[in-house]
Amino acid sequence: MNKTADKVCIPCHGEIPALKDNDLRLLKKDLSKKWNIVNKHHLEKEWTFDDFKTAVKFTNKIADLAEKQGHHPDIYLAWGKVKLKIWTHKIDGLSESDFILAAKIDRLSLTKK
Repeated sequence: MNKTADKVCIPCHGEIPALKDNDLRLLKKDLSKKWNIVNKHHLEKEWTFDDFKTAVKFTNKIADLAEKQGHHPDIYLAWGKVKLKIWTHKIDGLSESDFILAAKIDRLSLTKK
């Protein structure tokens, strides 16, 4: 797996600028192809499941990971679906930690069921 997933999210206090253009493209290369960068502002990905219970179980795995990393995505849960949005609120854009969290979630999704 990629080295981005081996890194640790660093808390942002608003002192860094949001990532732009080439930096976004380079970091996205370490993520699975289904992650989208939306308006250079946030990452987004959706998973589908056969039932609600499995989607909730996956959501709980993401929640545990997010707590450990101190970096929390927006999670949308519905029957058979989980959708995430990740960005750094303090800078109203994307930071390296957003890509680190996404890469770690990619690892989780390999065992999503």
